[in-house]
Amino acid sequence: MNTKEIIVKSLKSLVADRYLLILVSTLFLVAIIFAVTTSLAIHQSEIQLVSHYSSFGITHIYRDQWFYLISFVLSGIIFTILHIIIAIKLLVVKGRLFAVMFTWLGIGILILGCWTTAMTVINIW
Repeated sequence: MNTKEIIVKSLKSLVADRYLLILVSTLFLVAIIFAVTTSLAIHQSEIQLVSHYSSFGITHIYRDQWFYLISFVLSGIIFTILHIIIAIKLLVVKGRLFAVMFTWLGIGILILGCWTTAMTVINIW
Protein backbone atom coordinates (compact mmCIF):
# COMPACT_ATOMS: atom_id res chain seq x y z
CA MET A 1 0.00 0.00 0.00
CA ASN A 2 1.52 3.32 -0.99
CA THR A 3 1.30 6.62 0.86
CA LYS A 4 -1.55 8.01 -1.23
CA GLU A 5 -3.75 4.98 -0.52
CA ILE A 6 -3.00 5.19 3.20
CA ILE A 7 -3.97 8.87 3.30
CA VAL A 8 -7.19 8.24 1.34
CA LYS A 9 -8.09 5.32 3.63
CA SER A 10 -7.43 7.43 6.72
CA LEU A 11 -9.55 10.32 5.46
CA LYS A 12 -12.38 7.93 4.55
CA SER A 13 -12.25 6.55 8.09
CA LEU A 14 -12.45 10.09 9.46
CA VAL A 15 -15.42 11.02 7.27
CA ALA A 16 -17.21 7.79 8.25
CA ASP A 17 -16.96 8.72 11.94
CA ARG A 18 -19.02 11.91 12.14
CA TYR A 19 -18.44 12.56 15.84
CA LEU A 20 -14.67 12.53 15.40
CA LEU A 21 -15.00 14.65 12.26
CA ILE A 22 -16.94 17.26 14.26
CA LEU A 23 -14.32 17.15 17.03
CA VAL A 24 -11.45 17.56 14.57
CA SER A 25 -13.31 20.42 12.89
CA THR A 26 -13.87 22.02 16.29
CA LEU A 27 -10.19 21.71 17.11
CA PHE A 28 -9.33 23.33 13.79
CA LEU A 29 -11.87 26.12 14.36
CA VAL A 30 -10.52 26.79 17.86
CA ALA A 31 -7.01 26.97 16.39
CA ILE A 32 -8.13 29.50 13.78
CA ILE A 33 -9.82 31.62 16.45
CA PHE A 34 -6.70 31.32 18.62
CA ALA A 35 -4.47 32.44 15.75
CA VAL A 36 -6.68 35.41 14.88
CA THR A 37 -7.16 36.68 18.43
CA THR A 38 -3.52 36.21 19.34
CA SER A 39 -2.37 37.91 16.14
CA LEU A 40 -4.66 40.86 16.78
CA ALA A 41 -3.37 41.18 20.36
CA ILE A 42 0.24 41.54 19.20
CA HIS A 43 1.26 45.16 18.74
CA GLN A 44 4.42 46.47 17.18
CA SER A 45 6.61 48.21 19.71
CA GLU A 46 10.20 49.33 20.18
CA ILE A 47 10.31 48.31 23.82
CA GLN A 48 11.45 44.86 24.77
CA LEU A 49 8.90 42.69 26.49
CA VAL A 50 9.03 39.72 28.78
CA SER A 51 9.35 36.58 26.68
CA HIS A 52 9.83 33.94 29.35
CA TYR A 53 10.75 33.34 32.96
CA SER A 54 13.27 30.86 34.30
CA SER A 55 14.43 30.16 37.82
CA PHE A 56 17.81 29.25 36.31
CA GLY A 57 20.12 32.03 35.28
CA ILE A 58 21.08 35.41 36.57
CA THR A 59 18.15 37.63 35.61
CA HIS A 60 15.22 35.15 35.83
CA ILE A 61 13.17 37.27 33.41
CA TYR A 62 14.22 37.29 29.79
CA ARG A 63 13.17 39.96 27.32
CA ASP A 64 12.83 39.89 23.56
CA GLN A 65 11.45 41.97 20.69
CA TRP A 66 7.72 42.07 19.87
CA PHE A 67 8.02 39.71 16.89
CA TYR A 68 8.93 36.90 19.30
CA LEU A 69 5.20 36.75 20.11
CA ILE A 70 4.45 35.54 16.58
CA SER A 71 5.98 32.22 17.62
CA PHE A 72 2.96 31.69 19.89
CA VAL A 73 0.65 31.85 16.88
CA LEU A 74 2.85 29.51 14.86
CA SER A 75 3.22 27.02 17.70
CA GLY A 76 -0.56 26.85 18.15
CA ILE A 77 -1.10 26.19 14.44
CA ILE A 78 1.64 23.56 14.30
CA PHE A 79 0.29 21.94 17.47
CA THR A 80 -3.18 21.71 15.93
CA ILE A 81 -2.02 20.26 12.61
CA LEU A 82 0.10 17.62 14.31
CA HIS A 83 -2.68 16.82 16.77
CA ILE A 84 -5.19 16.27 13.95
CA ILE A 85 -2.76 14.02 12.06
CA ILE A 86 -2.09 11.94 15.17
CA ALA A 87 -5.82 11.69 15.94
CA ILE A 88 -6.51 10.36 12.44
CA LYS A 89 -3.66 7.88 12.79
CA LEU A 90 -5.03 6.77 16.17
CA LEU A 91 -8.43 6.24 14.57
CA VAL A 92 -6.93 3.87 12.01
CA VAL A 93 -4.52 2.04 14.32
CA LYS A 94 -6.07 2.01 17.81
CA GLY A 95 -9.73 2.75 17.20
CA ARG A 96 -12.33 5.42 17.78
CA LEU A 97 -12.03 5.70 21.57
CA PHE A 98 -8.37 6.72 21.58
CA ALA A 99 -8.84 9.14 18.70
CA VAL A 100 -11.80 10.87 20.38
CA MET A 101 -9.97 11.08 23.71
CA PHE A 102 -6.85 12.47 22.02
CA THR A 103 -8.87 15.10 20.15
CA TRP A 104 -10.63 16.26 23.34
CA LEU A 105 -7.23 16.43 24.98
CA GLY A 106 -5.99 18.60 22.10
CA ILE A 107 -8.92 21.00 22.44
CA GLY A 108 -8.24 21.31 26.17
CA ILE A 109 -4.52 21.84 25.75
CA LEU A 110 -5.05 24.44 23.02
CA ILE A 111 -7.53 26.43 25.10
CA LEU A 112 -6.01 26.05 28.56
CA GLY A 113 -2.36 25.77 27.66
CA CYS A 114 -1.57 27.65 24.49
CA TRP A 115 -4.23 30.35 24.64
CA THR A 116 -3.83 31.31 28.28
CA THR A 117 -0.04 31.26 28.05
CA ALA A 118 -0.02 33.42 24.91
CA MET A 119 -2.48 35.95 26.28
CA THR A 120 -0.68 36.13 29.63
CA VAL A 121 2.67 36.82 28.00
CA ILE A 122 1.19 39.29 25.51
CA ASN A 123 -0.63 41.23 28.25
CA ILE A 124 2.44 41.50 30.52
CA TRP A 125 3.96 44.46 28.71
